[in-house]
Amino acid sequence: MTTGTLLLVPNTLDLGTETVDLQEVLPLGVLRRAAALTHWAAEDARSARALLKRIGAVVPLARALQEIAIVELPRPRKGSREAVPAAEWQALLAPALAGHDLGLVSEAGLPAVADPGSALVAAAHRAGVPVRPLAGPSSLMLALAASGLEGQHFAFVGYLPQEAGARSTRIRELEAVSRRLGQTQILIETPYRNAAMLAALTATLAPTTRLAVSCGLTLGAGWSRSGPVADWRAKPHEMPERLPAVFSFLAG
Repeated sequence: MTTGTLLLVPNTLDLGTETVDLQEVLPLGVLRRAAALTHWAAEDARSARALLKRIGAVVPLARALQEIAIVELPRPRKGSREAVPAAEWQALLAPALAGHDLGLVSEAGLPAVADPGSALVAAAHRAGVPVRPLAGPSSLMLALAASGLEGQHFAFVGYLPQEAGARSTRIRELEAVSRRLGQTQILIETPYRNAAMLAALTATLAPTTRLAVSCGLTLGAGWSRSGPVADWRAKPHEMPERLPAVFSFLAG
C-alpha cells in the first residue's frame, strides 16, 4: 500500500484578531491542497474547522466539513512533566500509513515551528511517512526580515520567564550571547504581556543594542519598528494587548 504524505499546511496570523482575506496571505495552490484533504491533525479541532470553512469559501472542500476527520495533537498530562509517549504521536499517523494524505495545521503560521506539531513531524520521519511543507507566513521570519538586524546568524529563544527578576537576568544572558556571537535573538510573548516585555527589554538592554518589534504581521494594523534601545527609551511605543508581536535584538 502506498503511504500518504504529511502536509504541513500554513495558517494565517490572525488568530484572535481581525480576519484577513485568505487569498491575501496564503497561495491559491496551498488552499487547493488543503481543500482536498480529508484527514487532519491540529492543536484545536474547533479552530481547524474554522480555517477549513474559510478555505471552503474559496475552494470547495473535498467533503462536507462535518465529514472531515480532525484529530487533536496530544498534550502532556496536567501536572506532569513527562513528554507525550511516542506511541501517541505514531497513532496520529494512521491515515497516512493507510494511504491518505494527512494535513498538519497550527493555530497560526507554519506548523512545527515554535509549535507542538514538530513531534508529529519527527514521528512521520521515524515511520517513513513523507513530509512536505507548504508555503505560507511565518511570523518569526517575517519579523526578522523587517528588523534590519543580522539575518544570517540568529536564534529563536521562545518565551522568557514571567517573573521580573528572572526575565531581566535572561535578557542580560541573551544580550551577552548576541554580543559575543553577533547573533540576533528572537523571542515572543503572549499578547497581553507585550507591554511588559517591551518595558523589560528597553529597561535592561544596553542603549546601543538594536531592538526591533513587529506587531500584527499581515494584518491591516500591523507595523514594524527597529532602532537603538536609546531611541525606544526616548520615544516609547504603545503595545496593543491583542495583537501578537515578535521581539528581536542585536547587541553592538
